[in-house]
Amino acid sequence: MSFGDRLTEVFAASGRLCVGIDPHEGLLAEWGLPASGSGVRDFGLRVVEATVGSAGIVKPQVAFFERFGSAGFIALEEVLGAARSAGLLVIGDVKRGEIGSSMAGYAGAWLEEGGPLEVDALTLNPYLGVEDLADTFAAAARVGKGAFVLAATSNPAGASVQRARTPDGRSVSRRVLDDVAAWNATTGDGIGPIGVVIGATVDLAAAGLDDVERPLPVLAPGFGHQGAHTGRTREIYGNLSEGVIVSESRSLLSSGPAGIAHAISERAAEVRGTL
Repeated sequence: MSFGDRLTEVFAASGRLCVGIDPHEGLLAEWGLPASGSGVRDFGLRVVEATVGSAGIVKPQVAFFERFGSAGFIALEEVLGAARSAGLLVIGDVKRGEIGSSMAGYAGAWLEEGGPLEVDALTLNPYLGVEDLADTFAAAARVGKGAFVLAATSNPAGASVQRARTPDGRSVSRRVLDDVAAWNATTGDGIGPIGVVIGATVDLAAAGLDDVERPLPVLAPGFGHQGAHTGRTREIYGNLSEGVIVSESRSLLSSGPAGIAHAISERAAEVRGTL
């Protein structure tokens, strides 16, 4: 099954909420867990368990596992495996972006079927050129996987680069989105296997993204702790709303181990009520 079709099925069955797995050191302490490979393992597995039955998507932030070296990667492999075995759609927040054989190596690490780091989709950085990600897009699509390319992020410092104008007058963000949409159009895959990251706190008009006609998957951070409200999702994203994934991390994770399952269940219901 194509990634676009899989995503559509998840939306119908479990809604749009994506639960971030971000074991910050402060959160580990709040959860009574050590800042170690075993700590991030236990944290991740608890979040996966709390998500099952309430939401259908999780997004581990790889950096918080990677900081513990080999022990962190072993923990991450177990968390990824548990999430996929539980039927959750897993987005690896890795933000990789390279050229040639280096990018092929990253794609193989994260998208290869049966691999220890296998995810259903990964985040990609396009600033070496979207064209150089085309082989990764194709590799993902061949095995029913997806990707999300950074287009307009919610961090204020990103705006100076992402809103810069290309020679044809489009913003960099719009050029990224248009290139991704054009690639998707060649696949015949519903909303497409390749999406973009557009923060919910971004002014889409200022970013040049307010008149998009064709929907595509949109990974949307910025809800919850960062201040965006899901009740405004259609107002924020316009025609892109059809593919929006509501991504939240800290606002859920700060509920602690005793409250995380309830927080996810309650938030998932709220998101389903607005999208």
